[in-house]
Amino acid sequence: MSDGITMTNTVIECILSRSAAKYYDPAAILSDDQIRELVRIGTTAPTSLHLQNWRFIAVRTPEAKARLHPIAWHQPAITEAAVTFIVCGQLADSSVIPKRLAPLVQAGIMPAKMVPDWEIPARDLYMEYPQRQRDEAVRTATFGAAAIIYAARSLGLGSTPMIGFDAEAVAREFALDEDEVPVMLLSVGGERPGNWPQKPRRPVADVLEFA
Repeated sequence: MSDGITMTNTVIECILSRSAAKYYDPAAILSDDQIRELVRIGTTAPTSLHLQNWRFIAVRTPEAKARLHPIAWHQPAITEAAVTFIVCGQLADSSVIPKRLAPLVQAGIMPAKMVPDWEIPARDLYMEYPQRQRDEAVRTATFGAAAIIYAARSLGLGSTPMIGFDAEAVAREFALDEDEVPVMLLSVGGERPGNWPQKPRRPVADVLEFA
């Protein structure tokens, strides 16, 4: 920022130019390594107390797309995009924190004696509060999906986040665990001509309040 004016850089240009894709090139594919890289980038997004409570199911084969398509309201992106991620948030569970923090301890970033200082507050925050556990699952999955959206844009790929699906059917068909919430579907692939540019947004004055 300089005198209240946003400086231009490639990250900002990527964010400002992104728009949900409506039309995909069915011939465009992503390799498994490219899909892994998108998820690797997505999982650098923040999570509460380093819970990393997310999972991504990459629906990319014709057979898997055929299973997802009817329970995702027959949306064309499911079959046309190279991959559709089922973005799952996992209910916040403080018991996983020692495992999540172990790499930090092993790398010498965090002393082992500090681990309970993270686990105990997490237990107090979530254990007796099912709604908080679910809220955190949704927040975490959304952060990860957003990171994938912008990573895809930076690579010249289109993306479409979708909430139009039968959550219970998706959970059954793709064998989600009981603690997993299917938060959204996220299609990623090569775009066809005809997609809309970034749509006008509400004025900042309408959505920002200084306190």
